[in-house]
Amino acid sequence: MVTARQKVLTYLTKTRTASAREVSRSLKRSAATVRHHLRVLVADGRLELSFVRAREGRGRPEKVYSLPRSALGDNLAALGDAVLSEAGTSVQMEALAKRLAGDSGFSSQPIARRLNSSVEKLNQMNYHARWEAGPQGPRLIFGHCPYAALIGKHPELCQMDEALLEQLMGDTVTQMFKIGKEGSSLCIFALGR
Repeated sequence: MVTARQKVLTYLTKTRTASAREVSRSLKRSAATVRHHLRVLVADGRLELSFVRAREGRGRPEKVYSLPRSALGDNLAALGDAVLSEAGTSVQMEALAKRLAGDSGFSSQPIARRLNSSVEKLNQMNYHARWEAGPQGPRLIFGHCPYAALIGKHPELCQMDEALLEQLMGDTVTQMFKIGKEGSSLCIFALGR
């Protein structure tokens, strides 16, 4: 049996965007019921509030909902593979790393601040990064590879990650473990080796 919430989600999958009023009219449900389901779907991350539009005449502005961008998918893995394959060995991983690092300016900061700032920057790029102290010095840990769809064909991206960390930290970095290699579920980089 299809629930009312599933019907709301199906409707938004077809229309891409809709207000509570539009959904309630289409599904012949009360606006209050639809708003409740929309709030739950937003809280679950299955929908997002896209924008608020002014209504003509009187009344409150309407919230317009849509599927999250992550649910819509993209073609970036195929594009990345095509670009890297076409470029071949002419791609300078250090230059890519420098571009990704941007003007971080972390290298002049104390080590703890560099680590925290680098982790924050990496997490903005979906690495699920953290750092921890180790007997031989700090280690940076990635819980997710944002290039997982490409890394099988383009392992040189691991070199880019190393270079990225060196740019951010202002120190040498050595990759100790890779996600998927030797049963590791993490990428681990040692600092200063």
